[in-house]
Amino acid sequence: MAPMDWLENHELLLFFRRNKTEMSCLENPHTFLCQLRDHDLIPEVRYKKVQCMKSKDNIRKGLYDLLDWFETQRPQKVREFWSCVFKDFILNQYPALQLLRNSLMDEKVGKEESDKGKRKALSDSEEEEEEEEEQQETSVTKKGKLRSRSAHGDDDKEEEPAGPSSQLSPRKKAKKLCFSTPLKKAAENSIWTWPFYRNQLPVTCGEREGTLNRARLAKGERCIVVGKQWFTPTEFEIFAGKKSFKNWKSSIQCMGTPLRKLIQLEGYLPAIKYKGGPRKAKKSLFTSGDAITVLSGDEDEQEDRDLDAEDGVSSTSKESSLAVSDEERVEQAEQQPQASHDCGKRVFRVTCGASEGTLHKKRFASGTCGKSIRTQTSWMTPVEFLKSALDREDASWKRDINFEGKPLWFLMKADTLRIHSLQCDCSLCKPDDAEQRNQKNDDDCGICRREEGDVVMCDECPCSFHPACHLPHVEDDLLRDNGVWFCTFCVFRTNKNCFGSKGLEREAALSYQISQRMLQCQYLLLRLWSADEEQIFAANPRLYLNDYSGVIEAPMWLGHIAGQLQQKRYQTVGEFETDVQLVFSNCALYNRENAELLVTANRLKEFFDRKFKSVFNIN
Repeated sequence: MAPMDWLENHELLLFFRRNKTEMSCLENPHTFLCQLRDHDLIPEVRYKKVQCMKSKDNIRKGLYDLLDWFETQRPQKVREFWSCVFKDFILNQYPALQLLRNSLMDEKVGKEESDKGKRKALSDSEEEEEEEEEQQETSVTKKGKLRSRSAHGDDDKEEEPAGPSSQLSPRKKAKKLCFSTPLKKAAENSIWTWPFYRNQLPVTCGEREGTLNRARLAKGERCIVVGKQWFTPTEFEIFAGKKSFKNWKSSIQCMGTPLRKLIQLEGYLPAIKYKGGPRKAKKSLFTSGDAITVLSGDEDEQEDRDLDAEDGVSSTSKESSLAVSDEERVEQAEQQPQASHDCGKRVFRVTCGASEGTLHKKRFASGTCGKSIRTQTSWMTPVEFLKSALDREDASWKRDINFEGKPLWFLMKADTLRIHSLQCDCSLCKPDDAEQRNQKNDDDCGICRREEGDVVMCDECPCSFHPACHLPHVEDDLLRDNGVWFCTFCVFRTNKNCFGSKGLEREAALSYQISQRMLQCQYLLLRLWSADEEQIFAANPRLYLNDYSGVIEAPMWLGHIAGQLQQKRYQTVGEFETDVQLVFSNCALYNRENAELLVTANRLKEFFDRKFKSVFNIN
């Protein structure tokens, strides 16, 4: 049963109020916001207002204002709110929400125990009152009999009235309410069998907190995650400063209960033994002190096949690791901030000879699987990138492709890149025909930089676009057609030699009828929009700047200009160019004290001016 079922609406709303600030600090809250919008908990206009924000401070402030609005305007939907954000796929993406759900469950357990205690105390009180009334009735009856016997002249000795101690039975002490850990009442109310705890458990060791993954624990893998870093239980114990304990089953606890007790209770946690000490190298691939090692047996045969195909080193997630102990691995992680910093990156700028590109971590599988390196003209596997850059038989993609002056094997040594096993059947290692075609183009839109929604892929270059982001818009009829489609970038590059001779004056270019120069204007706007990587000038600033209209008389943004081009509202090239320049002049006026934003605006303005001169062949 969900914890919301045990709490009243006012209690859920109080819990919401106390945790608004924590929820406003969620990293990358896009999925969180989409979930609220899709369940009609927040209006579309407020959703778009937060989505248009780019800086982290503005996003946090906007998200807090949105939650504050929900608390005041829709408090009756607070139960539905928690039900939406406590879905498993949301909790897996936001660890902060996992902790909030744990906290809410604690309140539920405490409330249940409190209610039981109150009912028990009330029951005891009622029993005592009934016993007291019975004793009083008995005493009155005895006194009546004594008076009757005296009136009749009975010579028998009169009995003494019963004293207070004999009138009432001893009062029972009210039972003290007990909020003990649920483990002590496992037979009645065990939280370890709740659906939420089937996959993971919150754990602590000293002052360190993490999340234990049950499936990884059962396999003997690194199963405790802190932030984005995974640890074995022994590594987590050392990371928490509890090295002297040397017994992770006792030092690591879940909600105050040592893991040893959960392991001993059949069915709660598996009894897995982690092997400590250094891993023995079966085969050394390098002679230096920084050697990377692989295991023998099937793993050895797999590595030989991989070396034949890729001429490099293979390291599968856990088995292919540095020949160091658990303790040494933790010490190295703490002493190498650069490696830890690289682990959080998703895109790496790489070079090979004179060639340059960007390696995308989520597309990387191995040297020959997964087109993970993006150049100006195509997506390539590391081996394909190596062959296009170097014409040498002794070249190795792990050694000759560099990131910040270091070979790629350094990223694998830091566990930032992981080579998939040859038995892996993921979409990168064993793609079907459609997945193979999709690897040739970008995953995100080349204009708005977002991955959500369907994209149309250019058949000439690696770019992809949302149909409504591209200029001109890609119509549904064209999407249903299986013919070849070229984007505006490729069409312009193919025809740029047909746009007249050099030596044109600026005034002459501005006076052109835009109907004759639509391709150039569309190309210029798409290039500018794509260069605005943080999408600062894409949306209407009045949606997220309340005082903008009071300062700027004629707001202008790239999305509005794109709409004007799509609807053919401009008459001349000059009208188009004036609106683009208005975007930057408005920015300079409104952000006079924001030096960082002014630098970005000036950079984009210079970029547009330079491209404008080049496209129209202006002296």
